[in-house]
Amino acid sequence: MVTLENLEQWLRAPAETEKLEFKEAKQQYDTTKLLRYCIALANEGGGHLVLGVTNKPPRNVVGTQAFPSVTSLNDIKALIVERLRFRVDVAELNHANGRVLVFEIPTRPVGQAFTFEGAYLMRAGEDLVPMTPDMLKRIFAEDQQDWFSQSARSDASPDDVIALLDTQTYFELLDIPYPTSRDAVLERLQSQDLIKQTSQGWTITNLAAILLAKKLDAFSSALARKAPRVVIYEGINKLQTRDDKTGNRGYAVGFEGLVDFVHSAAPQNRFIEEVMREEVKMFPKQALRELIANALVHQDFLATGASVMIEMYGDRIEISNPGIPPIQVERFIDEYRSRNEQLADLMRRFGICEEKGSGIDKVVSAAEVFQLPAPDFRVGETRTTSILFAHQDFSDMSKSDRVRACYQHCCLLYVSNRQMSNQTLRERFGFDESKNVLVSQVIGATKEAGLIKADDSASTSTRYARYLPFWA
Repeated sequence: MVTLENLEQWLRAPAETEKLEFKEAKQQYDTTKLLRYCIALANEGGGHLVLGVTNKPPRNVVGTQAFPSVTSLNDIKALIVERLRFRVDVAELNHANGRVLVFEIPTRPVGQAFTFEGAYLMRAGEDLVPMTPDMLKRIFAEDQQDWFSQSARSDASPDDVIALLDTQTYFELLDIPYPTSRDAVLERLQSQDLIKQTSQGWTITNLAAILLAKKLDAFSSALARKAPRVVIYEGINKLQTRDDKTGNRGYAVGFEGLVDFVHSAAPQNRFIEEVMREEVKMFPKQALRELIANALVHQDFLATGASVMIEMYGDRIEISNPGIPPIQVERFIDEYRSRNEQLADLMRRFGICEEKGSGIDKVVSAAEVFQLPAPDFRVGETRTTSILFAHQDFSDMSKSDRVRACYQHCCLLYVSNRQMSNQTLRERFGFDESKNVLVSQVIGATKEAGLIKADDSASTSTRYARYLPFWA
């Protein structure tokens, strides 16, 4: 959240950066210009558009009357979603010298550039101009990686291939018989571009090694650093570590063991146990499975010295991977795009990943069944993090927790060809009809955040209203 302290730091900055844009906008600010700057800043990696500040050093707060009311701010946020198809948060700061508005603009997805009225925009000094062909080419090539076809081991003998790769598990995962000859094994791996034959022997690709290695460090230290790491902490912070393990097997051959280890280390869900009268772990295994698989598949393999991290605390588990997702986090439930399609395809065929676009649905659904707070998905500068929370009473949830649960519930129903209502959201929280008003307040807050909208074709009665995600 942007604060007055952030603003003071920005005012002292020697120049506008690729992340900052200042405008005086004393009386008003043109809506079309705002939309264009949102596009340009998103294309340049996201940033902040600050209204009410002089745009040349030394910068001073002069105050702005643009979008003067809560209603007008909500209207402009809704317009941005409608016209640009992504959300922009707005912070209103009461500085001693006047009111300041800060538009927090997210980065564009990996491998994509945003357009406004057909133009890919970027900033050039005080102007907005079309992006250059070279810049667009670089953007569109971001997720066209050839890392998987590169060599993890060259000049390998047939015996080396069998010794380094867990070929037995490969055939078991595909549920096909193990070939009767070594040559047939090599032929099958070659047909899937996992190994390549050269005049000097066999080349084992990075794709084969990262999936099927018996020991990743038998290939290289660089590949070994791609192994997932599990850290289990005592309590809710990093002060005391109970366990710290780094894997060494390929993702496909070590996946079930990894999920079992993480699931077994989870605390008990006492709330669900009281209902089911049996021991139940806090984090549903299906949800852990999907989130770990997602982190492995969607990571940026070109990021050096970074790996998938699974960190378990007393009140949550955080699963993160290097790289920025190619789609906005608000669209995780209904959209799918992988920067590593080769890897994703094989993981699906191995039965490790779900079909395209259905994994996060199952995570959200499991959280609802187990009466957990809604999972959270966060994008940092270099990593993407998914968080599953331990059970929490509704009264202990923050406003953002409740809004996130409402939005995800609405998305989950929409992709199942249903619509959210006050009743369905009450059921999600485990409430009876006496909590109608409380649930209506959550729905109202989620609408105000620009995450859901009323279905105009349905009843206008609050009791029977139906709701859609903002992108529907």
